[in-house]
Amino acid sequence: MHPPKTILLATTNPGKMAELTAMLGELAEQIHWKTLADFPHLPPIPEDGSTFAHNARKKALGYAQAAGLLTLADDSGLVIDALAGRPGVRSARFAEQIPPNADRKTIDRLNCEKVLRLLQTVPPEKRTARFVCCLCLADDKQVLLEAEGTLEGRIIDKPIGENGFGYDPIFWIPSLKKTVAQLPPHEKNRISHRAQAVRNFKVLLEDFLQHRGPQPR
Repeated sequence: MHPPKTILLATTNPGKMAELTAMLGELAEQIHWKTLADFPHLPPIPEDGSTFAHNARKKALGYAQAAGLLTLADDSGLVIDALAGRPGVRSARFAEQIPPNADRKTIDRLNCEKVLRLLQTVPPEKRTARFVCCLCLADDKQVLLEAEGTLEGRIIDKPIGENGFGYDPIFWIPSLKKTVAQLPPHEKNRISHRAQAVRNFKVLLEDFLQHRGPQPR
């Protein structure tokens, strides 16, 4: 039996690792996973691309070259049509004047407040938006696999719900008549942009694992 491939997941967040392996199911067991926490000496790769896909590619290639391992990276965020695609790649820190030591909850609140302020005069039917997630697997020479997932909705005029994070309290899903922040975690993880990206990626990864030779750990 071949040894599993080693893949570096470009994150230090153990929650993201747990989420990814859960979504990949049995396929994840064919992989020996590492994260950036295993490589504390690696310098961060700047996320200065103009698209989510560009940032995912840049991180995957950059960390693959630095660590000498196959690397899986992602980039995601919120795209609002009435704001010409903003916040887009700046989703994580869209607000101005974020305090240097602000925690994630504070940053999320400030980001949501800025979005609502910019959309004050925009009618509900023109507040269409989507969450986007792009995944990229690369080795030290090239991009090998890419997948994308989206979740369509619209921005409401005030936060509703206590679950989730980021822009979830202001992102309304018409078919469910709820914001993402009103969904229980298991339901969010079933329909989210990240879940859809992972499902699309899983098909590609399965084929990749079957047709590529084993990679030593």
